[in-house]
Amino acid sequence: MKKNLIFLFILISFFGFSQVDNNSYQKRVLETAEIDLLFSYYNQNGENSAVTGGEGTEKLTDATSSIVVNLPMNADDVLTVDIGISAYSSASTSNINPLDGNNNTISPFSASSGASQSDVLAYVQPSYQHTSADRNSIVSANIYVSSEYDYFSLGFGGGFTRLFNERNTEISISGQVYLDKWNSQYPIELRNGFFDDRVTGTGTYSPMFTSFQNENRNSYAVSIGFSQILSKRLQGALFMDFVSQKGLLSTPHQRIYFGDVNDFFIDEFQLADDVERLPENRFKIPIGGRLNYYLNDTFILRTYYRYYYDDWGITSHTANIEVPVKLNDSFTVYPSYRYYKQTAADYFYSKETALSTLPFYTSDYDLSNYNAHQYGIGVRYKDIFTKAKVLTFGLKTLDLRFSIYDRSDGLSAGIITLGTTFVGN
Repeated sequence: MKKNLIFLFILISFFGFSQVDNNSYQKRVLETAEIDLLFSYYNQNGENSAVTGGEGTEKLTDATSSIVVNLPMNADDVLTVDIGISAYSSASTSNINPLDGNNNTISPFSASSGASQSDVLAYVQPSYQHTSADRNSIVSANIYVSSEYDYFSLGFGGGFTRLFNERNTEISISGQVYLDKWNSQYPIELRNGFFDDRVTGTGTYSPMFTSFQNENRNSYAVSIGFSQILSKRLQGALFMDFVSQKGLLSTPHQRIYFGDVNDFFIDEFQLADDVERLPENRFKIPIGGRLNYYLNDTFILRTYYRYYYDDWGITSHTANIEVPVKLNDSFTVYPSYRYYKQTAADYFYSKETALSTLPFYTSDYDLSNYNAHQYGIGVRYKDIFTKAKVLTFGLKTLDLRFSIYDRSDGLSAGIITLGTTFVGN
């Protein structure tokens, strides 16, 4: 699974009041500075690695930490700076060059010790939000920059939110642009000058490989949202996104093995016939909704559903339920469950079922037909009077979550996330 689709971060905003010179009171967007500290640890396993053509180890661990600083610039404006770093170790990507390892026998089910075994992703995302004096309009803008060894991303966007009907109704629209660039890392056997006298097979190893000429990937997204307070106990929301991607949408280091081409090996490791080839255009439309119901002072019911469609042939359904249980004024426990099901992309082929005459092909099981279950439990502690202190900041909330993810193709994962919010005096 794509590591940048692995992690979920929760950002919390608070509202307050502040006195102004004319002896009236104006509601401030943010009373004082806040700092969110977030950490997650992710571990997965499976045997359908796309790096080794749909068969091989998918072991991966990832530790991510970030700090989000929210600064009130005045009564109406808030500056937010989100900085994070993610360090991962992957047995799967280590096999971009399995010959780097010290194993006597090279296998897709073992890890190499080469340079591609681990990497660090770093990002920074500043954003600015302005709220109108009547608090019924919000304008925001943001910039995003991230970098890792084979990928660089630059993004920017903005949004507008309008509240109506005594703020019981909310409509929002936002847009985001990402201008990304690959630094393509091809499997070692497809690079210029490759030679190894251990290659075995019928004939001569001569893959039908050409490198990608365009390494750019551009993404454009528009999001529309509608939220409505339906009653004292019930709140609903609807949303729709339109996403267009253009450029190199293939992953350059993911191998393909054809069914009509002779096989070649070094020990147990099969050499690539080509790399993943996918169209240079993709259009996505997710449509979804939320429905939250306040049962009583102890229980809240939160539900979520999303339908997804894209022009690569994938459709999916996501359903989620979470039931926060308030134990007392300080502690809340929230169990959750999520179900996901998708159809396969038109270009997905399991190992050695694609033909060399096809224009597009992938053996990435993220694009296959599968369903998944995710079970989670979380605990939130709220320090009402911010008694606990770190320097001059008081602890506002602390969230601890644990989730287990299980996919029908054999991939399984666990994730632990810890989030804290501190407020200034």
